[in-house]
Amino acid sequence: MPGYIGLDAMVRTRPLRFTAALTGLVVCGLLAGCATHKTRPAADVAASRVTQIGVNSYLWRAALDTLSFMPLLQTDSNGGVILTDWFINPKTPGERMKLTVTILDQDLRADALRVAASRQVQQNGQWVDAPVAAATTQKLEDMILTHARDLRRREVRG
Repeated sequence: MPGYIGLDAMVRTRPLRFTAALTGLVVCGLLAGCATHKTRPAADVAASRVTQIGVNSYLWRAALDTLSFMPLLQTDSNGGVILTDWFINPKTPGERMKLTVTILDQDLRADALRVAASRQVQQNGQWVDAPVAAATTQKLEDMILTHARDLRRREVRG
């Protein structure tokens, strides 16, 4: 008879149909799982990368706080540059310092900060350029980084 499938053919095709049906169900289940709306975890308020300004905000605030004793000549939060005017320490009136702080990245990292210093000493009523000890700029960088990390920790704790 045409169109008649014998018992042998049914037995042989049944496992194939079952496997195809099972595979179809698994694929539908996986696709349905993709379609569900999963809530994203809340953003970390104190992430190491804060981009509301052009540079890392913790480094920016820490640099401004650390240099607050010096007169600021220019600040650029988008470019990450802080330029101070000459500062004369009352304890050493014969010398003065000028700093440039550059924040190079949006991440809170040690290599995202650079401090450059100029120093002058007074000789015969004239200001003359003098060398700056490498430890001076390194210490300033360390102070700014430590303060930036403290600011971040305080925000994480809430």
